[in-house]
Formats: sequence, structure tokens, C-alpha cells
Amino acid sequence: MEGLQEQLKRITNKLQQVVHSYQLLQKEHEQLSREVVTLRDKEKARLIRIDELEMKMTALQTVTGQLNDGEKKEVEKRINRYIREIDRCIALLSE
Repeated sequence: MEGLQEQLKRITNKLQQVVHSYQLLQKEHEQLSREVVTLRDKEKARLIRIDELEMKMTALQTVTGQLNDGEKKEVEKRINRYIREIDRCIALLSE
């Protein structure tokens, strides 16, 4: 009977260790999930900033006349895309 109680005690201790490890891993998972969200937000902000800076650089190159033919065509495409988007917005507002 005493051997059975010792086995039960060992199993109980192991189970408590497993539960404790699980809780620690769960907390770590939550922390890492929050960190992932934070890093994704930072990445989005940086990508937006990069896009803004590229647009400013293109605008400066356009003003100073430093664009090559390919860049000029790309700027024209971008401007035309903006114009179409503005036209769509105006059409939606006038409905």
C-alpha cells in the first residue's frame, strides 16, 4: 500500500510540474503574441514612412528635373491613378 501512495505522490508532483510549466508557457506565448502585434504595427508605420519619403523624393526630383524617362512615366502613372481616385470620390459624393 505504501508503494502505491509513493507512486501517487510522484504522479501528483509530476502533474503539478506539468501544470506549472504549461502556465509559464502560456504566459510566454501571450507576451510573444503582444510583441508580434507591436512589431507588425511598427513595420506598418515604417512602410508608410518609406512610402511618404519615396513620394517626397519623387516630387523633389520632378521639381528639380532630375527624373529619367522611366521615372517620369512612373510619376505620370501615379498622378493619373490619383486623379482617377479623386474622380471616383467626387462621383460618390455627388450621388
